[in-house]
Amino acid sequence: MKSISRREFVKKGASLALAGSFLKYNFAKAQNTNVIEKPKTNIADAFKYPKTQLSLPGKYSGKVVEIQNEMAINNGKFDYEEISFMIDQAMLILTEKKNNKEAWSQLFSPTDRIGIKVNPVGGKLLSTSHEVVRTVISELVNIGVPLENIIIWDRREFQLFEAGFTPENFPAVQIIGTERKDKQGSFYDENGQLYSESMIDKDWFYWADIDGVYDSETLPYMVNGGKYSYFTKIVTQMVDKIINIPVLKNAGTSITGCLKNIAYGSITNTGRLHKQLWAETSAEVPCFPPIRDKLVLNIMDGIRGCYDGGPGAKPEFITDYNTILLSSDPVAVDRISLDIVLNKRREMGVQKDIVPSSYTFLQMAEKNGLGNADLNNIQIRKMVL
Repeated sequence: MKSISRREFVKKGASLALAGSFLKYNFAKAQNTNVIEKPKTNIADAFKYPKTQLSLPGKYSGKVVEIQNEMAINNGKFDYEEISFMIDQAMLILTEKKNNKEAWSQLFSPTDRIGIKVNPVGGKLLSTSHEVVRTVISELVNIGVPLENIIIWDRREFQLFEAGFTPENFPAVQIIGTERKDKQGSFYDENGQLYSESMIDKDWFYWADIDGVYDSETLPYMVNGGKYSYFTKIVTQMVDKIINIPVLKNAGTSITGCLKNIAYGSITNTGRLHKQLWAETSAEVPCFPPIRDKLVLNIMDGIRGCYDGGPGAKPEFITDYNTILLSSDPVAVDRISLDIVLNKRREMGVQKDIVPSSYTFLQMAEKNGLGNADLNNIQIRKMVL
């Protein structure tokens, strides 16, 4: 195992230009000029529930650990030992404990049912890496969590399989999606009902004043249509705690990070939300108790990511960041991750100037109490291996 060559504590200052841009935006909003009125949502319902000790931004609010390791990928292949060491070091730094068992026990116990939210959208080319997930599972087992208490999950079960999250690769662990199809490729059971109907909890929903239109050709598997986006039973009934592992990817000039991964992955009828409420959905859905009170750890998988063409996977824009970011605070992780992606975009000539709207969802999330978006309030512990 290599020795650590550099360890530093960094606190960054916010950009004056960015702050100025937001002041202009807020002034325009106050004057009701050039600001489009957004559709209403039921975010107020989320705030009716008191927070718990586990509620976001969690035990380590505002603290982010960033580990960089050029050896994470060797000869084009992910190195499990190197990646495992990165995550182990990150957890030790985050929790300030002396060994892995003590570190992971700060957030998890043997009786917990734990859901690992991955991102398989990019298929085998660019999805949450198996090495990161295997490390997490190994550490959970090390503190006494039974394999059968662990679920690897996402919205679309078939995308999990396509990305290699299969029983063969992860034996004894449950692999579940909200939207699913049978062995014959049908999304409907023998009674003509969507399989995903049995996976949604209609007691929990995100309402937005936008109608979803059902499209049998492009979205045959999703419970969609209307103004309600129902939460999956995975978060409302099947797990006690959630580990969120997105991939370091761009979404236009912004990113699809911790907030986007957990928000859009936990509800149905999302197609209607992208155009007008992308930022709001990312910043509001995690305010509801099934996510807010269960999401205790965020691991940004930046081993391999992309700087353009996201959130899909276009080979020409894929890059090896060789980085892991870790915190209980999803907003803080996304804030640091966004800068990493933007710096890469500028380096590659894809983008020149900061686009203030790229940060909007983070400011909304901070206002909603989900975490820290202001760099002055984020403590970054960096380690270069």
